[in-house]
Amino acid sequence: MNIAVVGLGALGIAFATFLKKAGHRVYGIIKPEHESRFINRVVYVSGIWGKHRAQLDDITPIPEKISDSIDLVILTVKSYDTENALNSIKPLVSQDTLILIAQNGYGNYEKAVEIYGKNRVLLGRVIFGSKLTDKNNVEITVNADDVRIGDPSGTIPENTVKHIVETINSAGIPASFAPDVYQILWDKILYNCALNPLGALLECSYGELAENPHTKHLMDSIIFEIFETTKLNNIKLNWNSPQEYLNHFYTNLIPPTRKHYPSMYYDLKSGKKTEIDALNGAVVKIAEKAGTAVPVNKTITSLIKFKELKSL
Repeated sequence: MNIAVVGLGALGIAFATFLKKAGHRVYGIIKPEHESRFINRVVYVSGIWGKHRAQLDDITPIPEKISDSIDLVILTVKSYDTENALNSIKPLVSQDTLILIAQNGYGNYEKAVEIYGKNRVLLGRVIFGSKLTDKNNVEITVNADDVRIGDPSGTIPENTVKHIVETINSAGIPASFAPDVYQILWDKILYNCALNPLGALLECSYGELAENPHTKHLMDSIIFEIFETTKLNNIKLNWNSPQEYLNHFYTNLIPPTRKHYPSMYYDLKSGKKTEIDALNGAVVKIAEKAGTAVPVNKTITSLIKFKELKSL
């Protein structure tokens, strides 16, 4: 396949390296200021999936430079760059091109559908840990589950979706077909909304948040507000009630990641913008759309934005 990976950060380098090593033609689309990071178009992966090196077919901030017809675009940019990235790749997207959204949070898939239509956009839920250790080198630190890929709209032929899944899986990144990928993505949104901003604001691990009664109460409130908001917006979740999810959250999800600090914590420490608008901020927006209020999520969002302004 001819594949364009948009955004060569921790996640993008991982996808690009494995897919190139598997024999595909792989192009990296980056911002102009990142060109100096990649010498001779070489990228590296280390960690739990072994050591790998690949030389991509091109790495460029100018999509128009790519003459090949692109079969698959994998979008891995931060959520605040989604709209700009989607518009920038229009020269690459033909009638037969599929776009895989492999990002955190709510709104990325929806924006891609708005621009390109349901019949071209796949949704992926990524839950392996990848961190940038050098300009062109990432380490895979943990893999909690397969990359789950599906078509929420049901308009793309199932065999086509499964072919994309197998392409990624056979390249060495565990992946599986998920007709219910939208609900699966919301599982991750619930988890991230409860943990990421509080861990970033209070500079503590997930385990510390769960063990303290004050932060535990805040996380419970965030979850309850999300359940109410998604219900009002007819967004289907995998859980029948917030209490059912919270039991799973504290019993199964927190213990194996109790020492983990959220990426949002490192973003603030590095003076970078966070993805709060695709997490708790998105909850605030869809709550307003439904005519309801989510005071805890709104407060958390405002506090993160305060910290962003201080650190940028």
